[in-house]
Amino acid sequence: MNTNDLKIFEAVAETGSFTKAAAAMFTVQSNVTARIKSLEEEFGAELFSRTSRKVELTAAGKKLMQYCKQISNLIAEAKSDVQSSTKISGSLKIGCIETTMALKVPEMINHFEEHFPDVELEFKSEMRNALINDVLNYNLDAAFVSAPINVTGLNQIRIKEEQLVIVTASEGPKIEELLSKLPIKIVVFGQGCIFRARLESWLSSKGIIHYKSTVLNSIEGVVNFVEAGLGISILPEVVVSQYYADRKITSNALDKQLGTMITVLIFKQDKSRSTALRAFIDMYFSHNKSKITAPLDEAKSASKRGKLNPKPHF
Repeated sequence: MNTNDLKIFEAVAETGSFTKAAAAMFTVQSNVTARIKSLEEEFGAELFSRTSRKVELTAAGKKLMQYCKQISNLIAEAKSDVQSSTKISGSLKIGCIETTMALKVPEMINHFEEHFPDVELEFKSEMRNALINDVLNYNLDAAFVSAPINVTGLNQIRIKEEQLVIVTASEGPKIEELLSKLPIKIVVFGQGCIFRARLESWLSSKGIIHYKSTVLNSIEGVVNFVEAGLGISILPEVVVSQYYADRKITSNALDKQLGTMITVLIFKQDKSRSTALRAFIDMYFSHNKSKITAPLDEAKSASKRGKLNPKPHF
């Protein structure tokens, strides 16, 4: 077994096809088949279940995939450390929710690249549960998600606390009148969105269980629909006041329990982290030392190596 065998294994898992994996690895299908067979013999377990339509990981294959991700991370870190003991380089995949992606990511990239220009940042927007799973499965290095997080294997840093508000059309009926006319219309993101869950909980607290949902995939779309009187929604107050203050929408306060959202940065508890990830974590660790939920001794060294000024724009 060598690292190329593991790369072929990952390619088959990701594409679900021996033929597509061969194309992705610039080799022939017979070689892919032979390498997978060799791995299965070495581990003494079937790694893929094969049908005429698709190829899927078995339980043993899923376990091996976890180790493949760790091995890839270690190799990348080794290359980075060997090539330069003073320069932090590499790549990071960071997850976040839609509001963070649309409004905060550009600031985050600019701030991080100012200090670590040799690190390539890639961001992915997804729902909360998907982001958590991607971090656990090494598909993301870290992710910004809403608290609380009680997942074995994850560390977290408290990033910020913000208030959520119900938004309605300024030129439409008041919120009290809207609630009296059923079914009420709501404008939301897809299932799994923290904002949607809070809005539905708020409606439930009002005794409202029947409502008509319009599902969109962008903040701009939500604001446009609310402004047009096509429904109510829920967004962070800072988003409304900083980015949509000139729009014809009104913010309606929520009680503290439903209206308070805490954002945390989550990442694996693994002892081995790339220097790039340690630098990214340290950007928030240094700013939130009293709020971290687990020790991060190695994160402290990142700022020394990269001379980071820990003032995250987030």
